Amino acid sequence: MSTTSRTPRRARLYVTRVDPWSVTKAAFLLSLTLAVVLVVAVGLLWVVLSVTGVFGALANTVDEVIGSGSSGVNLMDLVGFTKVVGVAVLISSVEVVLITILAALFAVMYNTSVGITGGIEVVLSDEV
Repeated sequence: MSTTSRTPRRARLYVTRVDPWSVTKAAFLLSLTLAVVLVVAVGLLWVVLSVTGVFGALANTVDEVIGSGSSGVNLMDLVGFTKVVGVAVLISSVEVVLITILAALFAVMYNTSVGITGGIEVVLSDEV
């Protein structure tokens, strides 16, 4: 077996253009995945907090602080499962739209500014 030393080949490439439609599609799918993860995490966190009795303890504390007489503030009406998950879905929807639009905008801005900056340099190598 020979032990010849081979120098790794290197290639320098410049990213001078990105396709805005491809960036938009990829950003939409990634932000949609992030939105699903966020909604599931919020739902699981709510279930864990409910099972461990955190909401009950919080409701008791709120009743002691403001008094449970005439005000009638029910904490579980404010932090019910459907309301919390609904707010998480609303925030996730806004997040998907914003990330998709911003990614497309940044792709267009990158294509516009690449004439000044020269693009991003990527060095590829086959060294092990």
